[in-house]
Amino acid sequence: MAAPGKAAGALRTIGELADEIGRPQHILRYWETRFPQLRPLTRAGNRRYYRTEDVALVRRIHHLLADQGYTIRGVQKLLAEEKGVRAPAPEVVVPDGNLRAVRDALAEALRDDRD
Repeated sequence: MAAPGKAAGALRTIGELADEIGRPQHILRYWETRFPQLRPLTRAGNRRYYRTEDVALVRRIHHLLADQGYTIRGVQKLLAEEKGVRAPAPEVVVPDGNLRAVRDALAEALRDDRD
């Protein structure tokens, strides 16, 4: 269900998403620390914006915890088994401004992410 006045695929703020699932905002922030798959966009002032796939994941986590009776650890195991744990993005260092080296590093990171 989209927030009033927003398209179905629009980014959601943490407040909008919290209201939508009926949980306080601090719970969503806590879930971000427990589920590496949940990584909303962050903007200036550390404002969180949830993409469509983030919203779906939050709804699923909420359903598993509230309706299915899973524990946090149980949901972590379930999600890790299904999709694998999403590793943090590697830091890219630009050696002397060499753009080819940056391109190669990004291509390698993309290959690693697919595996």
